[in-house]
Amino acid sequence: MVSFNSQALAAATHIRIRGLGKQYQARQQTVQALHDINLEIRRGEVFGIIGRSGAGKSSLLRSLNRLEQPSSGQVLVDGEDIAGFDRARLAQLRQRTGMIFQHFNLMASKTVGDNVALPLRLAGVERAERERRVAELLQLVGLADKREAYPAQLSGGQKQRVGIARALVLQPDLLLCDEATSALDPESTQSILALLRDINRRLGLTIVLITHEMEVIRDLCDRVVVLERGQVVEQGEVWEVFGEPRHEVTRTLLGTLQHVDAAPLPRLASSEVLLDLHYTGASGHDPDLAAISECLGGATRLVQGSIERIQGRALGCLRVRVATPASEVPALLARAQQVADRVALAHA
Repeated sequence: MVSFNSQALAAATHIRIRGLGKQYQARQQTVQALHDINLEIRRGEVFGIIGRSGAGKSSLLRSLNRLEQPSSGQVLVDGEDIAGFDRARLAQLRQRTGMIFQHFNLMASKTVGDNVALPLRLAGVERAERERRVAELLQLVGLADKREAYPAQLSGGQKQRVGIARALVLQPDLLLCDEATSALDPESTQSILALLRDINRRLGLTIVLITHEMEVIRDLCDRVVVLERGQVVEQGEVWEVFGEPRHEVTRTLLGTLQHVDAAPLPRLASSEVLLDLHYTGASGHDPDLAAISECLGGATRLVQGSIERIQGRALGCLRVRVATPASEVPALLARAQQVADRVALAHA
């Protein structure tokens, strides 16, 4: 299988979405599923779509291969508006677009090998070539020894690996993932994320995924867009959106990853203050406890903290307890700005 450098490919735009809108008729009412969506998805990146239920995630994803016909706007793939594609060109687009699903969609009566080979059979690929590609893909997803097994004999993670192999068998350049890990246990989820990262790096595939699992976005994606009521409310690099979410919906979705603000505050002596040192990734600050203590001076103690690394940047918050006279608090806050992206007093 040919390998690509995904970083070299990432500068090019693969998909451009302009003014995309989608309406449905339901019970004599018009439902606006998408409204004026404008996005660019770079070739070779992993792009995440998040939002609450009913935000329009599936409608947006399915518009990328015209499983959903937009009501307005454009979806341009490699610079071409797919709305104008006839049946033959649409079939070609879908051959170049793999898709994996939450519930695997495997045929229970067919073996693993036959499930993976099905798209090739439908495309009229000769038997020898089918055999070669199936063997290659099963090796890639770690199921070479399961070719003659049936779906009922597989774990959930193994079934999803079959789904991924089937999605790749026509050698697409775009992979759409619809809640691909939602039906899996945590261990299987991590295994599938590692596989998708490997596929992205090896093959230079553009991957677009929707999920309600913020850990999936954090661990896999390069950039993310947040939808609410069919509109884009926030987008950017994952570290940027996770480090300092600006919209209420984003903060709500990321709430499960925030820990420090919800913790009880300790009792303080009259000469002590609590400082929250926030790290958003914006300036590249790294929470070095020795440097923090030296900068803040006095008796500095860590109360608690939650720091994680996303795309090489430290994100999160440290809460520290500092002994300082009340008159020195403004100077303390000024010094703290040298070791964190944002500083706030936490009052007990």
